[in-house]
Amino acid sequence: MVTTPIQSSASVKRSKAEALKERSHALREPVATEILQDTTHFSEDGLQILKFHGSYQQDNRDNRVKGQEKDYQFMLRTRNPGGFISSQLYLTLDRLAEEYGNQTLRATTRQGFQLHGVLKRNLKTVIAEIVRNMGSTLGACGDLNRNVMAPPAPYKNRPEYVYAQEYANHIADLLTPHTGAYYEIWLDGEKAVTSEVNPAVAAALQPKGNGTVFAEGEEPIYGTYYMPRKFKCCVTVPGDNSVDLYSQDVSLVVITNAQGDLEGFNVLAGGGMGRTHNKEETFARLADPICYVDKDDVYDLVKAIVATQRDYGDRVNRRHARMKYLLHDWGVERFSQTLEQYFGQPLQPFKPLPEFEYKDYLGWHDQGDGKLFLGISIENGRVHDTPTLQLRTALREIEQRFALPMLLTANHNLVLYDIDPSAKAEIDQVLQRCGVVPVENLDPLTRYSMACPALPTCGLAITESERVLPSINDRIQAVLKRVGLPNETIVIRMTGCPNGCARPYLAELGFVGQASEAYQIWLGASPHQTRLSEPYMDRMAIADLEKTLEPLFTQFKQQRQTGESFGDFCHRVGFEALRQFSATYQPKSSRSPNRSRYRIGVGDEIYAQLKTAAEQQGRPMTEVATEAIAAYLKTVSDS
Repeated sequence: MVTTPIQSSASVKRSKAEALKERSHALREPVATEILQDTTHFSEDGLQILKFHGSYQQDNRDNRVKGQEKDYQFMLRTRNPGGFISSQLYLTLDRLAEEYGNQTLRATTRQGFQLHGVLKRNLKTVIAEIVRNMGSTLGACGDLNRNVMAPPAPYKNRPEYVYAQEYANHIADLLTPHTGAYYEIWLDGEKAVTSEVNPAVAAALQPKGNGTVFAEGEEPIYGTYYMPRKFKCCVTVPGDNSVDLYSQDVSLVVITNAQGDLEGFNVLAGGGMGRTHNKEETFARLADPICYVDKDDVYDLVKAIVATQRDYGDRVNRRHARMKYLLHDWGVERFSQTLEQYFGQPLQPFKPLPEFEYKDYLGWHDQGDGKLFLGISIENGRVHDTPTLQLRTALREIEQRFALPMLLTANHNLVLYDIDPSAKAEIDQVLQRCGVVPVENLDPLTRYSMACPALPTCGLAITESERVLPSINDRIQAVLKRVGLPNETIVIRMTGCPNGCARPYLAELGFVGQASEAYQIWLGASPHQTRLSEPYMDRMAIADLEKTLEPLFTQFKQQRQTGESFGDFCHRVGFEALRQFSATYQPKSSRSPNRSRYRIGVGDEIYAQLKTAAEQQGRPMTEVATEAIAAYLKTVSDS
């Protein structure tokens, strides 16, 4: 017998954030009051509620001066399901970046745009302009459902891709906040013109007595307290992992019949990237297969998953508040039992799927209706103009001339589509003139790498990411050439902190900021982001990049199997073998016949200790011994 779940009374003890949401009057205060004040920034309570409206308060750390007020500015993030950006909205964002921002746009790893450098006095103007031009920032941040992702592949002759985009929009409508606060604060109560909500979505927002929808209040699904933490969803098609589906709280996989008609969805749940250094109870996690659901029941199932996390997720310890911890603590069986109670019927078994592969959709493609689409690589997602690359100018010219819709990708690139073949040559000419590198000439490391913005504006950043990754890729490429792997493709991702915005735990080679100019190194993920990496080394000084990676790449070249990727190799041989090889490896630079080398003997016990230390640090024994001897000699000379 299916019963309505009883919500846990343990939620009586709540964190400060929960009390703040309760006092906010459905996300109105203190933002509504403080936006009217002649100040440069919001209070601590204000900036927390501001996140729900799609903005983060930041300060430029490069401009900090002791004794002076911080250089406060605001980042705005768009909410655009499936990565869809109209030409009108793109040109508006480009203009706002010029007039009110830092003259750049930042494509995100959740298929949105970020606008940086907005001052508090201009925040209302900028948000209002975005909304009036077919955009929104509502729910792009905060403790609720974020931007819903879908493959950025505008095929018109492949119905599964059409369904993925369609249902990404429907799920976004189902889980969007319903409070009137957004329009009251930013548009003085003026409701923007929006497309009509799908009737099935509207019906799903009505109470059915099973505890998923509240009958009272402004928020039918979220209630007074919204979600315990952020909540992330995607919709994809079998075999297409252009959206990092295993990193999501909820992933829906379109299931069609032989005629291409939609039958339902496979459902995965419990993924997430964020963690905290030295807090082993926090960790990255892959989503678990949960069930299959018929298309007519998909909204009820999504509501049931949201309600399970809403009512049973941890509202005391925010580090333990994501749904991945609920799945980890309960297990899939108990989670599914609770889910069935909210859903009101038994769950159906998960259907077989093909292996998932990463796809980036760069370059020119036939979209299936006589028109074309073009994927453009954006290094680290930054749309800007430099002396050698005028990407912002190129996109502006193309949009002004052709008014093309675009889809942003999960690898912070973009796809222009609905392109008439007659426009191809002119678009190519604009891109070439502006220095945009065609896909066939892209460096493979750059093509498959990602970085979060980090310094100077992200308040969580421990060290650099976006600003240094291009030079890091150059140094890695030089090492690969030195060991005889000049054309190797490796998925590289870097973040300035462990929160995982660029999903480094799904990279073959991940750099996670751990201290100033030092990174935790993660290895062993699948190149298709279907397996997590693992921590290989702590606090690698960025100056030690070459001596850390050269032995790894050398061993990879010598011992790889045919067609094996770097991540698969590291996973197969194991970290013990990697560390042993690195401990005895002699860098090419140390093998020069013109360089003098001397032998010294040590006892067996010292040798064993030296070997263990070298393996633990992933460094050559010679290097560790030299460092130890130099330190000892310095002590002797100073005494």
